[in-house]
Amino acid sequence: MATGRTHRPATRSRGIPEATVARLPLYLRALTALSERSVPTVSSEELAAAAGVNSAKLRKDFSYLGSYGTRGVGYDVEYLVYQISRELGLTQDWPVVIVGIGNLGAALANYGGFASRGFRVAALIDADPAMAGKPVAGIPVQHTDELEKIIKDNGVSIGVIATPAGAAQPVCDRLVAAGITSILNFAPTVLSVPDGVDVRKVDLSIELQILAFHEQRKAGEEAAAAAVDGAAPAAAVRKESADKGPDGDVPAVMPA
Repeated sequence: MATGRTHRPATRSRGIPEATVARLPLYLRALTALSERSVPTVSSEELAAAAGVNSAKLRKDFSYLGSYGTRGVGYDVEYLVYQISRELGLTQDWPVVIVGIGNLGAALANYGGFASRGFRVAALIDADPAMAGKPVAGIPVQHTDELEKIIKDNGVSIGVIATPAGAAQPVCDRLVAAGITSILNFAPTVLSVPDGVDVRKVDLSIELQILAFHEQRKAGEEAAAAAVDGAAPAAAVRKESADKGPDGDVPAVMPA
């Protein structure tokens, strides 16, 4: 459900378009599922369907990785998992700090998928003094006064902001000043960052509003279809009445 944009140029150093980079996690998720089922190879059509993309687009994306499937065989699943993981930087351990340990921050801290995908929650940080020292997901919460020291001691370059909207920008500024160069923002606000800092925004309310738009449109289409279906029998009745004589009988067909 992640949305947002980065603040770097449209291509990476290896010339991979940003749109392709955004699709790599989709391919990796589908490939990981295949790997867990011990599937050795997969065709571009099968993988594209599993990832929800067009097969021609998938083949183009993989060409940027230097990966070309074997005709009649497809792609080697394990090798593609390695290739994409390496390209995304997931073959190393990335320490992450989460700032704002409310309901959302606590849920993120308890998410078990970070470790298996190359990320380690190095610290949980909150501005509430009453939260300091309380364990969440087995990690003691630390106060925001320690933010800069925590980032330096743990070599953190990725920060997650799960604070209320009003606190997000000041927290962002402190993260950037402390050396954070990538931010995942869950706060319902747009952050201002300098060049060289990537921001990905996840706004659940916006995603729900988009879904509401589609639901409204589908409801309108169904109502329109129902109106057309209802109009057809009425038109048939009117035509049948017009075809009948004054006594309600169908006029006899006159011989030619």
